[in-house]
Amino acid sequence: MSEPSLSVSTTRCLKGEFHPPGDKSITHRALIFASIARGKSVVRGLQKGKDCLATLSTLKMMGIQMEEEEDSLVVYGQGLNGLREPANILDCGNSGTTMRLLAGLLAGQKFYSVLSGDRYLRKRPMQRVVEPLRRMGARVFGRKNGKFPPLTILGGGLKAMDHSSSIPSAQVKTCLLLAGLYARGRTSVTEPYQSRDHTERMLKFLGAKIEVDDLRVSVEGNDSFSGANIWVPGDLSAASFFMGGAAILKGSKLKILGVGLNPTRRGFIDVLVQMGADIEILNLKKVCEEEVGDIEVRGGNLRGVVVQGEAIPRLIDEIPILAVVACFAKGETVIKDARELRVKETDRIRAIKIELTKMGAQIEEKEDGMVIKGVGKLEGAQCQSHGDHRIAMALVVAGLCAQGKTQVLDSGCIATSFPGFQEQLEKIAT
Repeated sequence: MSEPSLSVSTTRCLKGEFHPPGDKSITHRALIFASIARGKSVVRGLQKGKDCLATLSTLKMMGIQMEEEEDSLVVYGQGLNGLREPANILDCGNSGTTMRLLAGLLAGQKFYSVLSGDRYLRKRPMQRVVEPLRRMGARVFGRKNGKFPPLTILGGGLKAMDHSSSIPSAQVKTCLLLAGLYARGRTSVTEPYQSRDHTERMLKFLGAKIEVDDLRVSVEGNDSFSGANIWVPGDLSAASFFMGGAAILKGSKLKILGVGLNPTRRGFIDVLVQMGADIEILNLKKVCEEEVGDIEVRGGNLRGVVVQGEAIPRLIDEIPILAVVACFAKGETVIKDARELRVKETDRIRAIKIELTKMGAQIEEKEDGMVIKGVGKLEGAQCQSHGDHRIAMALVVAGLCAQGKTQVLDSGCIATSFPGFQEQLEKIAT
């Protein structure tokens, strides 16, 4: 059966307003923490992309009861020790977040479990969670001595640990904090720069004993917490693709409603403003410890920038669309310290260079990033998503801004994080 493809042509501008799907990162965490909380939680606004549904499905396989209502999901939490041994392999699909977070959760369970996924996920490295979990006492096995999935976990008997990460990663941090909830003593994770902090905010909202001291986060073992009403804001990473298109196309005026504006996720907005985009934040408020508001974007005259260091964790998922924006900016854009991109759903540095070059981009690939010369225009081409939802969406936006027709092959992966992407695109592209 042939893979789906998505074709787009030159558009003049992006106009209108829309609500993006629920935040993917927060949805994963809401489902997991609601499942191990005491009592009922009601989760509203959760994302229903394939990645988040994989997390939902695995939790159901471990005995968590959930009921869908019209605009919410009721989760009947069983407390820290209420999960049951699954009768089958836990299928994480394409979701690295599902696998890495569940590895921490399952390391604390006194039962046997196996985590696997699709052909793309089985190629993604897992040693950065496997090795520290082993130091905590978990018995974790996988291909190449635990480097690649499937992962087999014999949990229980964890001891607390102070862990220092060489690379800021919210997935690694959350994995170890989840394991720390089941460990004897106090578990701490320290990062070189702050990664996204949705886990810290949600645990605080739910009443867990979590301590944040600059770049160090700590939890106490056997610290139980209660269920609550959780509202998931719109996904800034999903919104960023249309924001990037609106910034490129002069005459655009796009309003994105109810978006999560967590400071650890706002790097793309900051860089777009630095590049000369006209962006305004409206109606800012705090909901469930998360900052939420509306974003209005207008097209502008863009210039190249240097993006590096502590800015990278705040926009790591937006670098594919940032590369597209940079093609239309005057001068050079330099992206450094982003080696993490090489171990995402695909090697995103290599993939974005290959595909945008087909469209006339001038990109120099570096080991930890890229140098993009602003050529001011792109030409339509046939491109490949590499099975990566963010590469696919970035190429679709590139196609909107390019001359002629662009076809993105294997575009079905977009559904992992942005269900309804094409329908939303058709509403705002004029």
